[in-house]
Amino acid sequence: MKIVAVDVWTVIVPTIEGRVHSPEIVPETGWDRVPKHLIRLRTDCELVGIGETGRGEQIQSVRDGAGRLLGADPEKIPLQNIFQHNQFGKPFGIGPAYEAFEMALCDLVGKARGVPVHTLLGGAVRNRVRADYWMGQQTVEDSKRSVERALKAGFTGIKIKCQIEDPIYERLKAILDIAGYEFKVTVDPNERFRTAEQTIELAKKLDDLGNIEVFEDPIPKSDVEGYRRIHDVVNHPIAQHLTSPLAVLAAIKEDIVDCFNLGGSLFGFCRNAAIAASAGMDCWHGSGNDLGIIDTSYIHAAAATTNCVMASDFVGSWTREDDLIAEPIEFYEGYVDVPQLPGLGCKLDEYSLEKYTQSFEVIEN
Repeated sequence: MKIVAVDVWTVIVPTIEGRVHSPEIVPETGWDRVPKHLIRLRTDCELVGIGETGRGEQIQSVRDGAGRLLGADPEKIPLQNIFQHNQFGKPFGIGPAYEAFEMALCDLVGKARGVPVHTLLGGAVRNRVRADYWMGQQTVEDSKRSVERALKAGFTGIKIKCQIEDPIYERLKAILDIAGYEFKVTVDPNERFRTAEQTIELAKKLDDLGNIEVFEDPIPKSDVEGYRRIHDVVNHPIAQHLTSPLAVLAAIKEDIVDCFNLGGSLFGFCRNAAIAASAGMDCWHGSGNDLGIIDTSYIHAAAATTNCVMASDFVGSWTREDDLIAEPIEFYEGYVDVPQLPGLGCKLDEYSLEKYTQSFEVIEN
């Protein structure tokens, strides 16, 4: 078997109005109009493998990555380091559009071997993965509607985006009034609490509510001393969103967090999670408001790591107009089942794909 062509769809799938930010707080940001690329590896047999890039990946990067794989036998490519199959001693997990091609290769090899991707990652340690609902920066009234929608869908917690100027106490109080103490909130300002002093002051105000799960990235990660003060004083767990194993090691060494929101490629996430596990820390899988292929890959990675027990961010299916996969990811009681079909276990929705495609090309020798 060898890879003979790569199909590439450049797509734009807008978010659903009201599902991310309230316009009164955040006018149009435009990030959902940033293109993504969906790729399909074709072989000289009937098998294919699909993948998805992050937002903003350049098309030339996709072309360069495809060029490195054309003509290769997928079964002979080391899945932990896909572009180094003929080069030893090179860094792991780097290269053009790496995550998308690693994803597609794992899908392809999984199908060839008749096993799901999580088996290639070492095997699933759970048959379902925790997941929370998600909302952006919203008004109190819009936050209420988001929580009502989350409860109706069976979720048991939510992640909210915010900044220090927002009505954070009022939002969390409204969530508490609607959903109760057991419905927990991950507070993620994307470093926009700005200082340790402001973070500590806000945390003290929120203490009495009792519905906070974790503070994620309260201040810039470069402010190590600020994180140390927050970690020493704040009563809630502190997390950082990281993708680099060196950054995970540094946060553990500095003793400034209690848990992690982790990213990376399929194998990259598993490596990051293993580092956290060695320090006795739990994690969850982060996201970038993606589409269905990436979200499905996240579920495989989360299932294959022992310490990914916190609620992960598989959010694209309810923030975007379409996830571009034939069978949507199903959530129930705050969980999602781990796919058991060979490969990723999802297929492209050809009908919806046509609607959102901006351009299409085939890369081949």
